[in-house]
Amino acid sequence: MELSMLLAQQIVVLFLMMIVGYVIVKIDLLKTEDSDTLAKLVVYIFSPCVIFHSFTNASFNKETFSGFAVAILGAVISFVLLLVTTKICEVVFHIDHIEQASLTYSNCGNLIIPLVSAVLGPEWVFYSSAYLIVSNILFWSHGISVISEEKQVHVMKMIKNPNIIAIIAGLIVFFTHLRLPLIVDNFTTSFGNMIGPASMLNIGILFAGMNLRLAFSNKRAYLIGFGRLIATPLIFIAIIHVCGIMKLHSLAPQILLITLLAASAPCAVNIAQVAQLYHKNSVYASSINVITVIFCLITMPFMVAIYQMVL
Repeated sequence: MELSMLLAQQIVVLFLMMIVGYVIVKIDLLKTEDSDTLAKLVVYIFSPCVIFHSFTNASFNKETFSGFAVAILGAVISFVLLLVTTKICEVVFHIDHIEQASLTYSNCGNLIIPLVSAVLGPEWVFYSSAYLIVSNILFWSHGISVISEEKQVHVMKMIKNPNIIAIIAGLIVFFTHLRLPLIVDNFTTSFGNMIGPASMLNIGILFAGMNLRLAFSNKRAYLIGFGRLIATPLIFIAIIHVCGIMKLHSLAPQILLITLLAASAPCAVNIAQVAQLYHKNSVYASSINVITVIFCLITMPFMVAIYQMVL
């Protein structure tokens, strides 16, 4: 329960940062269009620095390697569940391509990395990278195909994604036992520390340019929000409780808690950006994102509390 309270407090802090972003647009200090620049900084600089730094500060040994393998397995289990659930919802509720992507992909980078760092400690960000690996590979292949309604998989975009590059570089450093100069460590740490405030400011700036009344009036957005924030995380907790994955590593409960945080996070911000790029319903994608961001203040600590009680 103590961890749930810490998580709730940290989410509130991030939420207040988001409000600052909303206010600075309303007082004409910035414009909504400025969010594009901030989003590029988060995606192309801050997030890769956090990911790379997490690998360079992890000691390569049997325990960390096996722990990372458990994190990868947990991420795979999570996405299998999400993809199956999305397919069922497509058949039963006839959800469209934007709703499918929103149900499957979470804001596991911009939100989870600062949360994990603040609540569990910077050393645990290393294990959150496992979810990012699986998520980025799927999003830049399957996710793009779903949102654009095209069959083509953008392999080169996936490979060139700075987060993927940071993961590959981090893995090389991790497995080769390289020790980088202190100046590199300070560089990645400084930029990485900016991801939380920058991400929340960006979301607040986007909110300021939206019709919030229209965003909250779509009932189907709440259905997707329920699936993303409550239904699938609960099923994930049940699955890992009975499948025996908890016995694979001494730190499995903490590692899989990070997976749960990523799986129960709000819808990915990238969905609206990609939808805009392909001239799809980016406004609806943003509406779903708004709803899930706000309600995660309650649902994420609640999921953590259930996880701790069950496991």
